[in-house]
Amino acid sequence: MPFFRRCLLPVLAVSALVLAPVPASAETIEGALAKAYQNNSSLNASRAGVRVTDEDVAIAKSGLRPRISATGSLQLSSTGGTEIRTGEFGINLQQPIFDGFQTRNNVRAAEAQVRAANESLRNEELNTLFDAASAYMDVIRDRQISVFRARNLEFLEEQVRSARSRFEVGEGTRTDVAQAEASRQAALAQLSAARAQVAASAATYRELVGEEPGTLKTPSPLTRLLPSSLEQAVGLALAQHPAVIARQHQVDAAAFSVKATEGALLPQLSATGNVGTSYSDSSPTRIQDGTTNSASIGLSLTVPIYQGGENSARVRQSKESLGQARINVDVTRDTVRQAITSAWTQYRAAVESVSANRELVNAAQLALNGVIEERDVGQRTTLDVLDAQADVIDAQIDLLEAQRNVVVASYAIVSAMGQLSPSQLGLQVATYRPEEHYNAVKDKWFGLRTPDGR
Repeated sequence: MPFFRRCLLPVLAVSALVLAPVPASAETIEGALAKAYQNNSSLNASRAGVRVTDEDVAIAKSGLRPRISATGSLQLSSTGGTEIRTGEFGINLQQPIFDGFQTRNNVRAAEAQVRAANESLRNEELNTLFDAASAYMDVIRDRQISVFRARNLEFLEEQVRSARSRFEVGEGTRTDVAQAEASRQAALAQLSAARAQVAASAATYRELVGEEPGTLKTPSPLTRLLPSSLEQAVGLALAQHPAVIARQHQVDAAAFSVKATEGALLPQLSATGNVGTSYSDSSPTRIQDGTTNSASIGLSLTVPIYQGGENSARVRQSKESLGQARINVDVTRDTVRQAITSAWTQYRAAVESVSANRELVNAAQLALNGVIEERDVGQRTTLDVLDAQADVIDAQIDLLEAQRNVVVASYAIVSAMGQLSPSQLGLQVATYRPEEHYNAVKDKWFGLRTPDGR
C-alpha cells in the first residue's frame, strides 16, 4: 500500500489514514460476512450435521411401520443313492401394533432434537459471522500497524543519518549515533514482526471468509442494532439467543426420551403374517415329490416381567440426562449473560479509549515536533527524540487498537443478543433454510437418494 513517506505526519493525517475513502472495488465487511456465511467450511459441515439429525425423525417413525422380508432356502442331500432336493420360499410380515408408546415418544424426542440442532446451527452462524468480522478488523488493524512501523523505520533511519552528520561536525557524540542505530534496529525487528502478523491475520481471514483479503473498507460500529442499555441487551439475549433456545429443546428431547424408555416396561403387541411355498424332488424314486403352499397370521403379545434390571437402569439414566439438560439451560444462560456483559463493557471502554487516544496522538506528535526543534538548538539529546518518537508510535497503535475494538465489540454485543444474522445485517446472500431438508425427509417411507440427488 502506498503509505510510505519520509517523515511522520501530524495526527490529522493519522485520522485520515484510518478513515480515508477507498476505491469502489474495496471489500466491505458486509461482503466479507456474506462470503463467510456461504463459503465457511466449518459452517457448511454444521449444516450437513443438521441434515444428519433430520433423518432421526424418519428413523423414529419407522418403529410402528411394517417389516416385510423374503426368505428362501435350497438344500440338496443324498441318502442310499437317492438325491433329495428341497426348497422353501416365503414372505414374512410383522406389524407392530402397540409398543408402550415408545415410537410416539421417540418421534417427539427426535423432532425436539431437530429443533435443537437448528438453533445450534443458528448459533454457529452467529459465531462464524462474528469471527469473520473480527478477522476483517484484524487485517485492517495489522496492515495499518505495519504502515506505522515502516514509517517509524524511515524516521529512525533519518535520525541515524542526522546523528552521524552532527557527530562529524562535532555537534554530537558517538553515543547519539549508537542510540539512534539501536532504535533503528529495534524498529526493523518490529516491522518484521508487524508484517508477519499481517500474514497471520490474512490467513485467519482466508480460513473464515474463503478468499484472500483484498482492499478492505473500514466499517462503522453496528450502532443501529445496539440496545439502549445493558439490562435491555441481557433481557433480549436470554430470551432469543439460539444457544439458550437449543438447550430448551434439548430438555424437551430428554423428557420424551424418559417416556420412551419407560415404554419398554409396558406390554408389546404385534401382528405377524407369512405366506410361503415348499417343494421336494427326489431322484430316482420320486417318493413324496411335490409342492406345498402355506399361509399364517397371528398376534404376538409380550409382557415384560423382569429383564435383569436393564430397563430400570435405562429409565434412571434417562431421568438423570433430563436433569442434566435442565441444568445446562442455566449454564448457557449464565454464559450468555457473561458474554453480553463483557461485550457491552468492552464497547463502552473502547469508545472512550478512542477519544482519549486521539488526544494522546495529537499531544505526542506535538511533543515530538518540539523535542526535535529543541534538539536542533542543543537543548535536547538524540535519546529524547527517540523516546518522543516511540511515544508517537505507541499512541498511534493504541488508537488503531481502540478503533478496532469499538467495531468488534459492537458485533460482539449483537452476536451475544442472538441477532447477528444475515437478515439483520442486510447481507446479500441466500439464507440457508434447514427446514427444507427436514420437510423433504421426515415422512419418507423408502428411497436411497438424498433430497439433493446423491
